[in-house]
Amino acid sequence: MSIPSLLQTLNHPLFIKHKIQVCIKRDDQIHPIISGNKWRKLKYNLLHLTEQNSTSNTQMGILSFGGCYSNHIHALAFACMQQNIPCVGIIRGEKSNKNNFTLQCANKWGMTLKFVDRKTYRRRHDQDFLDELSGLYPNHTVIPEGGSNTLALQGVGDIITELNQQAKFDTVILPVGSGGTLAGLIASDNNQHEILGICVLKDGNYLKSSVYDLLPEQSKTHDKWQLLTQFHRGGYAKFSPEDIERLVAFNHKTGIIFEPIYSGKMILALLDLIEQGYFPENHRIVLIHTGGLQGIGGMIERGLLSRTDWAVPYL
Repeated sequence: MSIPSLLQTLNHPLFIKHKIQVCIKRDDQIHPIISGNKWRKLKYNLLHLTEQNSTSNTQMGILSFGGCYSNHIHALAFACMQQNIPCVGIIRGEKSNKNNFTLQCANKWGMTLKFVDRKTYRRRHDQDFLDELSGLYPNHTVIPEGGSNTLALQGVGDIITELNQQAKFDTVILPVGSGGTLAGLIASDNNQHEILGICVLKDGNYLKSSVYDLLPEQSKTHDKWQLLTQFHRGGYAKFSPEDIERLVAFNHKTGIIFEPIYSGKMILALLDLIEQGYFPENHRIVLIHTGGLQGIGGMIERGLLSRTDWAVPYL
């Protein structure tokens, strides 16, 4: 376990040319499996549940949601195994995916996998569906898709506490999928720095409302944050050969692996923004590496990436 995570300076010719200082918060190094924002989001959720279980005669488990290659499902399964907490994953996709790179790990670590079609999965926020799941899996508390809830915001907020002790900075940049990490940073930062969220989904403007709804009341007036929705590269898990070529070159240049679904889209957005003159000279940027490197295994498995370009130790 590596907390606080390292803050590392990134060197790149583009940063030098535009006189920009860029550092990366290495949350990918927190834990070899439960890394990045998944560790942050699960930390207080698991502490809360273990405290409940220690004072109750009934052991509570966790039920959550994710796709067939979900970083959240992968991390949750391992974390629950470590804490001896029963867990259920409601998986969007076919049962034939149960032996893929991600889900075979989740299954090995003891997660019960229930596969549902896309129409059913879209009901994951509906109370009648949640009531139905409660009947099927009694004594299981629900953590939303991506792990984004109030307890998750508390864990993510620890990033700002650590950063304030590590460096002076002007802007924090992070990839955004469900909005919980962005909301946690906004709430903890208390309007002291600019925060830019890079949306990895196409048509992601709805996430602005999701982020706002997650914020505690005292943070809803904070206005030094933005969700940039133009850098999705075609949609969730979509990327072009040119995107991969640029990202692999950046990985080799910096010696850090950024996968193409989340952290890689943040990097490509950063490069585009700098080239567009978005940041003034001497601006100090901190990037948040949100982990998710296990997802590379699934993309190699499906032939979307070449293994030789992605030297992830555990693949």
